[in-house]
Amino acid sequence: MSTVLTSPTVATEVLADAQSHDGIRWAISDTWQMVRRNLRHIPRSPELLLDVTVQPVIFVVLFVYIFGGAIQTPGMSYVNYLMAGIFVQTLIFACMTSGIGLAYDLQKGLIDRFRSLPMSRSAVVAGRTITDLLRGMLAVTIMFIVGVAVGFRPEGNVLDWSIGLGLLLIFAFAFSWIGVTIGMLVGTPEAVQAALFVFVFPLTFASSAFVPVDTMPSWLQGFAENQPLSRVIDMLRNVFLGQPYREDALYTLGWSLLLLAIFFPVAISLYKKRTTE
Repeated sequence: MSTVLTSPTVATEVLADAQSHDGIRWAISDTWQMVRRNLRHIPRSPELLLDVTVQPVIFVVLFVYIFGGAIQTPGMSYVNYLMAGIFVQTLIFACMTSGIGLAYDLQKGLIDRFRSLPMSRSAVVAGRTITDLLRGMLAVTIMFIVGVAVGFRPEGNVLDWSIGLGLLLIFAFAFSWIGVTIGMLVGTPEAVQAALFVFVFPLTFASSAFVPVDTMPSWLQGFAENQPLSRVIDMLRNVFLGQPYREDALYTLGWSLLLLAIFFPVAISLYKKRTTE
């Protein structure tokens, strides 16, 4: 008979590893519960869906029927040029409102109640961002239907569309952590909303979303061509037009990973700091 001796160091490492795995499972479970909680609130307050249902439809109709006749897009109809920009803009707006929602929860004291529960702190933030991503997916579905109704005729195939929309969702999720960071840095929900507006609107309009970049002033073109939103929009537009999109897809994925690497830990750190003050 042989005796197996386990050193205290090895035992401690095994215990720490088990606790680490349990902590990950715990965080995932808590995040899912927060997503369910947020989704259950939507039927009780349907106005929460206005920004991802009515607003995108208004944007599509206004740009197609009011500005479409004045904007020249050689080689394609304006609606086919426009829809990629509308998709990206709407999904980015929907995801960045995570910062506003967290600011409201902090102001109302809801976060203090969550702190009294045996749950992962990061689950509150992650649950909010995932919920807003799901809201954004609803907006994309509605816009696709409305776009087809006003003349949008995508080419390519379903596989390419799925790849393009999947990359857009990853990018929007990464962008949502910028919204969370702003929400944790700024005090009130109203201030967060104003800060997001100042940040997102110039970035959206100084892009290839609504007009060709070569129609902009020369000093602006370099920025507009290479900023992250333009690369995502160009990727999605090429997907819908059946054109090569590999390079822009790699840029989109690269920007997504970079934004996540920077803003995810920053947002979580700021959230923990705000909820322990």
